Amino acid sequence: MTGTKRRTMGFGRALEIFARRATEWTGSSWAFGSAVAIVVVWAVTGPYFGFSDTWQLVINTGTTIVTFLMVFLIQRAQNKDSLAIHLKLNEIVAALEGASNRLISVEDLTEDEIHLLRQHYQRLVKIAGHEESLTRSHSIEEAEARHRFKTRQRRQRQATEEAS
Repeated sequence: MTGTKRRTMGFGRALEIFARRATEWTGSSWAFGSAVAIVVVWAVTGPYFGFSDTWQLVINTGTTIVTFLMVFLIQRAQNKDSLAIHLKLNEIVAALEGASNRLISVEDLTEDEIHLLRQHYQRLVKIAGHEESLTRSHSIEEAEARHRFKTRQRRQRQATEEAS
């Protein structure tokens, strides 16, 4: 590995650690208390500065900068949490017998593909609506196969009863 690559990775790791700590701190009670204290100090100093444009500009500029930085921190935290949740769900889908493996990394599909899968699951809801048990769950394929099997059995029973 070259020295530049090592420095870049080290810098990226340092940014990651800083962002994680900043995210943890900004979500704390101390951060909220600090923000409230800053606003209170600003408001109390209003009469001293004659509620001037500069006095108002101080709070406007401060909140704009904090908001700008927080957007990136929040998005970073959300991206990481989302990725972790997707990985956990992928593990569950991969491990469950009967679960449809096409749901692994479903977040990488196009919107059209996701809408198509949604339509399949809506069909599953209709099929499950015919079940006697509300707690029964199936993959799409399994539900369709069981539904066909049950329908055939029901028809055979009816035919037997009519023949008797």
